[in-house]
This record gives sequence, structure tokens and C-alpha cells, in this order.
Amino acid sequence: MKRVLSALKPEKVFEIFEDICAIPHGSGNTKAISDYCVNFARERGHFAYQDEMNNVIIRKPAAPGYGNSPAVVLQGHLDMVCEKEPELAFDFEREGLKLKVDGDKISACGTTLGGDDGVAIAIALAILDDTALKTPPLEIIFTSDEETGMYGVKALDGSMITAKRFISLDCGKEGAFTAGCAGGVCVTVNLPVETEKAQKAAYKVEISGLCGGHSGEDIDKGRLNANKVLGEFLKSLENVRISEISGGEKDNAIPSYAFAVIESKSNVITRRVGSGN
Repeated sequence: MKRVLSALKPEKVFEIFEDICAIPHGSGNTKAISDYCVNFARERGHFAYQDEMNNVIIRKPAAPGYGNSPAVVLQGHLDMVCEKEPELAFDFEREGLKLKVDGDKISACGTTLGGDDGVAIAIALAILDDTALKTPPLEIIFTSDEETGMYGVKALDGSMITAKRFISLDCGKEGAFTAGCAGGVCVTVNLPVETEKAQKAAYKVEISGLCGGHSGEDIDKGRLNANKVLGEFLKSLENVRISEISGGEKDNAIPSYAFAVIESKSNVITRRVGSGN
């Protein structure tokens, strides 16, 4: 394939990251990326274990002279959040990401990039590949389905891990160490609904083009949530009736798009709600 990231450094990290981006690896679809990691390790003569959940454990022996050093775990997760622009026809189950570089920014065309947590896989495998690095014994752990509920790590056989020192590579800024993280709650609400035949012409109201982002990593950046903007807009209307409403596709992504099909006494065209990104 034509390499898009070949000019970036460190070369091996971005080479592996580009390989990863070519493999579909959304939550619940991690077998191929898991196989890639296992084969990568075994081709270099390292122990690699894969369980039924597609979790992977790889061991790299200590470099000469470092055999008495305490073992260290390097950890990341295999799955990514699959979001795309509403109008884009893209199959995350079968298509690889289409990458682009703009200055010092890497992104994917119309979709999420999967840097969370593809960068962890790329860094860990680059360390595995480098025979000149002076490292202690390493235990590399890649878990599956982290984004949807930590399902992979819940099924991981902890008895296979001997290291007492642990570095998670699932973090935002290079050189920053995070000592904790927020949790999340999924709530299902069922409301009684009565239907009636529409009396007036309907409007389709769309909120689109917002920045979106990770609901943990980017939640403090003041970005608009399309669901909330749409809710504020509908609240501002008089005698609104809703035929259809939808917004956001993933629990852990800030919604960048939402829409509703409505009828209302208000002049919808003249209404504006919210500001920002």
C-alpha cells in the first residue's frame, strides 16, 4: 500500500500505526488486529498468547545486563471508537481508515482515527521490534473491547501476569502520567409515547459540523454537544411535536450530529440556539 506516514518520526512507530489503521478494529471486531499483534511477536521469536476474547499477552526478555531488573507491563487496548461524518458511506467492519497528514496533525478522512488506542499498540510493538533498546523484562498486554465496557480485561487471565510495575499507554499527552480516570454510566429510559397524525408541514432540523471528540479526553474543552444543542432548540419552540429524533452513535464520543423531524407553531427557520464549536 502507498504509505502516508512514511515521513514521520519515529519511523517504526508510524509504520506500525499505519498498518493498524489498515485493519478494521472497532469494538467487537478485534480478531484481525489481535492476530496481527500475535503474528508480529511470533515472527520476532517472542512468546505470544491470545485468548477467546482476542486479548493478547506478549513477553520480551530483558536486554543483556538487565535480567535482574523488575519486569514491566506495557498496556493498551485493541479496539477503537468508530464514528464518521453522517453523509459518508464507510463500513468500519471491512474498510481500513484513509489517513491524511496536515502539518503536524494526522487524521482520517471523514472518520475517527483510532489514535485511542492504536498509538499504544504501535509504541509497544515498536519497542518489541527494537533489539538495541536496553529494557527490563517486558509483558505487553493488549485488551479487547475496552471502549464498550472493559470486557476484554474482565476476561483476562491475570495469573499469566508476573510484573508488579505497570505502564498504561492509553493516555493523552506525551510525557504526561495520569494517576486515575473517570468512569461512565449507561442509562436506558423508557417513556410512554402517544402518536397522532401530523396537522402541519414538518421540518427536519439538523445540528451538524461540530467538533465532537472523546467524551473523556475532550470533555473539558467547551465543545458543543449536538444532542444538547438540539434539545435547547426544541425547548425554545412553541407547541412542538416530534416525529423522529436521533443524535450521537457512541456512548463515549461527544455527539457532533443530531436531527429531529418536527412540526411546530414557531417559525423554525428564524431560530438560533447555542454558539461555539
